[in-house]
Amino acid sequence: MENKDLLMIPGPTPVPENVLLAQAKHPIGHRSPEFSEIIGEINENLKWLHQTKQDVLTVTASGTGAMEAGIINFLSAGDRVLVGSNGKFGERWADMTEAFGLKTERIAAGWGEVLDPEAIREKLEADTNQEIKAVIVTHSETSTGVLNDLETINRHVKNHGEALIIVDAVTSLGAVSLPIDQWGLDVVASGSQKGYMIPPGLGFIAVSEKAWQAYETATLPKFYLDLGPYRKSTAKNSTPYTPPINLMYGLQAALKMMRNEGLENIFARHERNTQATRAAIEALGLPLFAPNNAASRAVTAVEPTTVEAEKVRSVMKKQFNIALAGGQNELKGRIFRIGHLGFVSERDVLTVVGALEATLRELGHETMANGAGVAAATRVLAYS
Repeated sequence: MENKDLLMIPGPTPVPENVLLAQAKHPIGHRSPEFSEIIGEINENLKWLHQTKQDVLTVTASGTGAMEAGIINFLSAGDRVLVGSNGKFGERWADMTEAFGLKTERIAAGWGEVLDPEAIREKLEADTNQEIKAVIVTHSETSTGVLNDLETINRHVKNHGEALIIVDAVTSLGAVSLPIDQWGLDVVASGSQKGYMIPPGLGFIAVSEKAWQAYETATLPKFYLDLGPYRKSTAKNSTPYTPPINLMYGLQAALKMMRNEGLENIFARHERNTQATRAAIEALGLPLFAPNNAASRAVTAVEPTTVEAEKVRSVMKKQFNIALAGGQNELKGRIFRIGHLGFVSERDVLTVVGALEATLRELGHETMANGAGVAAATRVLAYS
């Protein structure tokens, strides 16, 4: 049957129908009073979602663009930075800082393992001359399904006193509580096609007063992603450049949905779906790639040993029109990933688990009782 696709990858994520319909409206002038009102509403809801009193800046870019903006606006060539690297995106940020001439030290962990906060603490405490200007951390490492201990890492950064903490929250913002003001996070970047439930194209950056002070002396080259003009425009419910108007319509609608659901309910839903998915995978006799105590609320990575990961993805797509994500870089062909981020319901999780069981049987994986996956997921959902 056509038009029954189910997108279960960690981004882009499913888009609600009312968000799609909002995007179908005729565009209006981006300098009009009407559009300024829309921006004002969006800005207030972004502060609510980010749990901050500071303005959240919106740029026309992907999550990578938001992270680039979060790095180049507050640092200078030759600055020493620590970059946590335990997956594809941690490695990307280290590659980016090196490209901009920053003295980059990678605090590495194996793919599928969490960053060790103690390794970061030791580096920071040894920096008696306070040469480290930033610590860059991926909160939810999408490539492996690991959620790093940002709260503890941030506490060590705060004890250092000088360094900024720059956070990739692309797949954690909107899935797990990230109290920016309470923790005192300096720069937090995210992207629209994840927890925001709209298509790709918008990046978001929350910036602390400490980071804005660093902005005054930062010398890395920037123009379109210079956040100074964005800060001034945001305060006036405007934008420095032409925004994607119809994406902004969608963002307005999606943020309304999120406010109606409530932050705690959003986080609880992601927690239920995560635990239900992981319980189902274990009941189906498949190894989970990330440890239970550090599981991303956005995506669950599975490393099958009795069937090929890419064959699982192929059958799920051809037989059931369900899209799962594959492994990246060194994990290509080793794992498949089930996204449960954003506009994903309990029904979606049960549907995927049932289809996965049928797929596993077709591929010859028999070490499971009939209905074991759905039963395990249901037990989690029923008692949550």
